[in-house]
Amino acid sequence: MAAEKMSLSKAINASLRTALDSDPKVLIMGEDVGKLGGVFRVTDGLQKDFGEDRVIDTPLAESGIVGTAIGLALRGYRPVVEIQFDGFVFPAYDQIVTQLAKMHARSLGKVKMPVVIRIPYGGGIGAVEHHSESPEALFAHVAGLKVISPSNASDAYWMLQQAIGSDDPVIYFEPKRRYHDKGEVDTSAIPGPLHAARVARPGTDLTLAAYGPMVKVALDAAAAAAEEGTSLEVVDLRSMSPIDFDTVQRSVERTGRLVVVHEAPVFLGTGAEIAARITERCFYHLQAPVLRVGGYHAPYPPSRLEDEYLPDLDRVLDAVDRALAY
Repeated sequence: MAAEKMSLSKAINASLRTALDSDPKVLIMGEDVGKLGGVFRVTDGLQKDFGEDRVIDTPLAESGIVGTAIGLALRGYRPVVEIQFDGFVFPAYDQIVTQLAKMHARSLGKVKMPVVIRIPYGGGIGAVEHHSESPEALFAHVAGLKVISPSNASDAYWMLQQAIGSDDPVIYFEPKRRYHDKGEVDTSAIPGPLHAARVARPGTDLTLAAYGPMVKVALDAAAAAAEEGTSLEVVDLRSMSPIDFDTVQRSVERTGRLVVVHEAPVFLGTGAEIAARITERCFYHLQAPVLRVGGYHAPYPPSRLEDEYLPDLDRVLDAVDRALAY
């Protein structure tokens, strides 16, 4: 099949449709995922085509949704759970951390937990708190969970396919501000490893590492820098647990500088772990400290202030200039 251009949200819908069609053990569960098709219409049409036993509208009870998914996984199903918004996941955090993440180790490897939890995350849509947050570091810190986030439509399709096929629990963060961004998706391609980072734009002077919604910002920053003669390499991390440090290391060994960008607060964020590891691995290659650009260590602001909170082109380029000034 030739590649088809589709939005990131349509790519997720197509991936879910493929999974439902390919494996009768795949189920979709969540608030309003059926008749409504989800608040972002990502699951639109799936209940109509696959029935209410496969695409299940649940009560407004995230702990119950995830707990039910764990029970279904124990019985051999492969549930895909949708959490309506990032900030709504916390009633289920106990189930995720104390049960879902630990069941495999608790059973000495005898029990598999093929559960995918889809979470639209991040800001940029003019919403209030609990609708615009980036809690990925809270999950990446938990052993036993895989945590990933696509930045484009092709990855949205294939990373979800791989997550559903995995026997490990996967937290699949969807950058909601990118739902309408379009890209080529080849549904007959052979995808690369799920947790491998990707060089999205080669460069020589500095490495920008980002994931999810910030990859586009990093690419825009690289394009702007190129107009002034600065060559930035952009690495799309794709996975926050595990992190592909080898790809980042190879890039930094070439460029000598690294700036990590994410929407989540900088304090104890994913960028902190990357900065520590790359400093350990690349100490004699670094020509400047590893810098981080992210959200502030404060609750997510009202929608009229989110442009001041979210990392943008200017803040990324300011960090680039500071790194190059060393």
